[in-house]
Amino acid sequence: MTLYLALALISAVITFVMSLVVYRLSLKYRLYPKIRARDVHTRPTPRLGGIAMFLGIVVAFGSAYLLSSQFPILRLIFADPGPILAILAASVLIVAIGVADDVWDLDWMTKLAGQFVAAGLVAWLGVQIYSLPIGGITVGSPLMSIVITLFAIVLVMNAINFIDGLDGLVAGVALIANGTFLIYTYLLQREINPTNYFSLGGVIAAILVGACAGFLPLNWHPAKMFMGDAGALLVGLLMATSAISVTGNINPETLPTLGRSALVPAFIPIILPFAVLIVPLLDFGLAVVRRLRAGKSPFSADRKHLHHRLLDMGHSHLHAVLIFYAWTTVLSVGCLLFFFQPYWMAIVFIAIGLVVCAAFTFAPLSRRKIAEAAAELTPAGSAEADEVAVYDPLDRASDDLPIDTDTPVTTPAATTKEL
Repeated sequence: MTLYLALALISAVITFVMSLVVYRLSLKYRLYPKIRARDVHTRPTPRLGGIAMFLGIVVAFGSAYLLSSQFPILRLIFADPGPILAILAASVLIVAIGVADDVWDLDWMTKLAGQFVAAGLVAWLGVQIYSLPIGGITVGSPLMSIVITLFAIVLVMNAINFIDGLDGLVAGVALIANGTFLIYTYLLQREINPTNYFSLGGVIAAILVGACAGFLPLNWHPAKMFMGDAGALLVGLLMATSAISVTGNINPETLPTLGRSALVPAFIPIILPFAVLIVPLLDFGLAVVRRLRAGKSPFSADRKHLHHRLLDMGHSHLHAVLIFYAWTTVLSVGCLLFFFQPYWMAIVFIAIGLVVCAAFTFAPLSRRKIAEAAAELTPAGSAEADEVAVYDPLDRASDDLPIDTDTPVTTPAATTKEL
C-alpha cells in the first residue's frame, strides 16, 4: 500500500503544480469560453484543467516504471507494456478531443466517434472483459469481448462527463469512488496472491486518486478552473479501464477461495464497480431517457441533470456537491464492507446512510412546504402578507393570470392540475 500511496502523491503534486501553470496561462491568453445557458457559474472560467490532470497521470505512470526496477512487485505490471501503452495512447486521444471541445465546442457525433476510437485502443491492444465473476460466466468470443468492452468504456466516460456541472463534483466523486476501489483491489489481490498485491487496476486507481486530489483545490467552489471535457472524459476512461482490468479479468476458478464466504466472490467483484459509479450512471440513464422522449439526441445539452435539480430544489452549490459525495460514499463503502464479516455491519451502514442521505436531499422540499403552509395561513392585509405571498402557490398562479374586469377569471385546467 505504501507504493500505491507514493504513486498517488506523485500524481497529486504534479497535477496541482501543472494546474497552477495551466490556470495562469489560461488567464493570460484568455483561454476560456463564454458562459452557456446551462452553466451554473456566472463568470468566464478556464476549462483546461484536464491537461494538468493528464500530465500528472503520465508522470505518475513514468515514475511507476522507474520504480519497477527497484521494486520487483511492480515489475510484473510492466512485463507486458501493451496495456499501459494502449491506456496512455487512448488518454492522449481523449484529452485532445476534450480540449478541442472545450475550445471550439465540437458536435456530439465527432466526440462520440473519438470516444469509440479511444475505447477501441484500450480494448484491442490492452484491457478487455474476458469473464464476468458470477457463476463463472465467460464472454463467448474475442469479438464479443471487444464489443462489450467498447460500450462499457464509452458508457462510463459519458456518465462521468454528464455530472460535470458543479464545482468539485467530478473530482470529489471520482476521488471517493477510486479510493474505495483502490482498497478493494488491494484486498482482492492480497487474497489471490499474498506475495504480490499489485495490479494494473490498483495502479490506475491510485494514480487517478492523486490526480483528482491535486486538481480539487483549484476546482473547489468557487472554482478557479474546470477540468472540462478533457478531464471528465479522461477520468471516465481510466475508471472504466481500472474496473475492467480487475473485474473483467478475474479467473472464475479462483473465486471460491476469496473473502469469507461464497457471497463475496459471487457478487462483490461485479457490484462494486457499479456501486462506485451509481450516481453518474443514474444521471446518464435519466438524461438519455429524458432526451429521447423529447425527440432529441441523447447527447444534446440541457439543464435537467441531477445536480441542476438539487439546485432547483433549494440546495446551495456546496450542499448539492456534498450530497453527491454522501451518496457515493454510502454506496461504494457499503458494498466494500461486504468483503468483511459480519455482513450485518454493511447492511446497517447502507440502510442508515441511505436514510440520512435521503433526508438531506429532500430537506428543502419540507422547508418549502412549511413556508407555503405558513403563507396560506397569514391573514390578508397584514404586514407579513406581502412578504410571504411568494411562498403561496395560489398567489403565484393568480399573478400569472390576465386581469379582465368584464370577464370572470377562471383557472386553466392545466394550471389547476399542476397545483
